[in-house]
Amino acid sequence: MSSPVYFASVRARGDAESKIMKVRRLFDAAGFADCIQPHDFVALKIHFGERGGDAYINPVFARQVVDRVHALGGLPFLTDTRTLYKGSRANAIDHMTVAYEHGFSFATVNAPIHIADGLAGRRGSNVVIDRKHFKAVSIAAGIADANAMIAMSHFNGHDVAGFGGAIKNIAMGCATQAGKQQQHAVKTMVREENCEACGRCIPVCPTGALSRGADGKAQIDKEHCIGCFDCMNVCHTHGVDIDWEADVTPFMERLAEYAFGAVKGKEGKVGFMNFLINITPDCDCVPWSDAPIVPDIGIVASKDPVAIDAASFDLVNRQMGLSGSLLETNLAPGEDKFRGMRCLTDGCHQLRYAEEIGLGTQQYELIEI
Repeated sequence: MSSPVYFASVRARGDAESKIMKVRRLFDAAGFADCIQPHDFVALKIHFGERGGDAYINPVFARQVVDRVHALGGLPFLTDTRTLYKGSRANAIDHMTVAYEHGFSFATVNAPIHIADGLAGRRGSNVVIDRKHFKAVSIAAGIADANAMIAMSHFNGHDVAGFGGAIKNIAMGCATQAGKQQQHAVKTMVREENCEACGRCIPVCPTGALSRGADGKAQIDKEHCIGCFDCMNVCHTHGVDIDWEADVTPFMERLAEYAFGAVKGKEGKVGFMNFLINITPDCDCVPWSDAPIVPDIGIVASKDPVAIDAASFDLVNRQMGLSGSLLETNLAPGEDKFRGMRCLTDGCHQLRYAEEIGLGTQQYELIEI
């Protein structure tokens, strides 16, 4: 049985067809009003963007969802969790500061910001899921305590997961620091033949696991590596890498299980919006925004996180790839754009496994509004 996924293109000719109006119409068409009761605490899960990036979801779009929740009598708040890596969002105070810098002020979004796992990322609840990798997962307290959730996700590429959408947003983004470490659990390694001894990777490691060897090349203390992939993001020669055959598949399965835990207990109370705008090669966690790999497409909404990600993946791959981007192959319509950037990725495994554990279905009906 397929799940409905509602789609609105980026084309706009007149006030009634603006993207702002389309966010409101998608909220209504997807039936998100059914998720919210008066006085419900409603978590609006969003990525505020890392300082240096600019492709995160426009806060004006978030305002449209907030206003819809207010109209239903709900109590909305914008939320995310602290990061594992060194960056501008490693604690709640810095995280909120970046959110304000990026335009997520109360005056703009009409709702408060709450960093769901507390000042240091340790406030969480154990949610029993009884799946292959985890019997229980550590979900941020502010997410677990909310009555309902609307996840707004910027659909983009990811160096290990292939792509990030609704599943990744609620998996990593709803987890405590311990939960993020459980999901990553991937140890990086140095490929000496590719390492140019530039040292760029060493200062970005949040645990000091990287250092220079006697030959000047990077070396990794695997006991202290937390698998945050920051070193991979800054290495341009693949001198720092992972074991793609052994590590990537279980990583995506852990991701799906945490997404399952993030929505458990909120059955019928969660909605998802994916923004296929500024579709960059990387997650918004990196402190830059590379050129988009395809033209802007639109916005999709659904109550099914697997269906919405499957539809988003297909919509991206139907496009002609943009030359001059990180996309090196698979530019033609119908070709896998994410493998065109990173040939070893298979982002669809997260969809297959998420369907297997009961998070949703890959079968969808795309309904244009």
